[in-house]
Amino acid sequence: MGLKESWNKFFNNHSETSDNHWDPELNTHYFKTTKDKAFDTVLRYFKQQSGCEINSTSERHGEISVNYKGKRRAFVIATVVMVKPFKTAIDFSITTEGGLFDLGFSHKLITKFYADLQKEMQVLDVHSQV
Repeated sequence: MGLKESWNKFFNNHSETSDNHWDPELNTHYFKTTKDKAFDTVLRYFKQQSGCEINSTSERHGEISVNYKGKRRAFVIATVVMVKPFKTAIDFSITTEGGLFDLGFSHKLITKFYADLQKEMQVLDVHSQV
């Protein structure tokens, strides 16, 4: 991680995942499941989390938006996309409220969400062929 990446990680109020992220923890996670099952799992996960209030859902677009009211307030968008049968990608975009930076809070929240979802669904290696 270079100086620019370190700066962005701690002195920014937004983090999001992508396929080739500079930080391996924020690479898109793929799960061995269908889009519908993954969407239902993510939706159920946020409904069960204290401090999470679901704003809206679009099963057609695979998006769930959540107001997170934990240690810090944040706006979360979870996107669920089926890449091929039984290979579904889940991405997160998180923007924290208040202040100009979040000291890595949005980054840590994404890694927490992924860790929790891996307990519910089987994660695939990014390079696996299913």
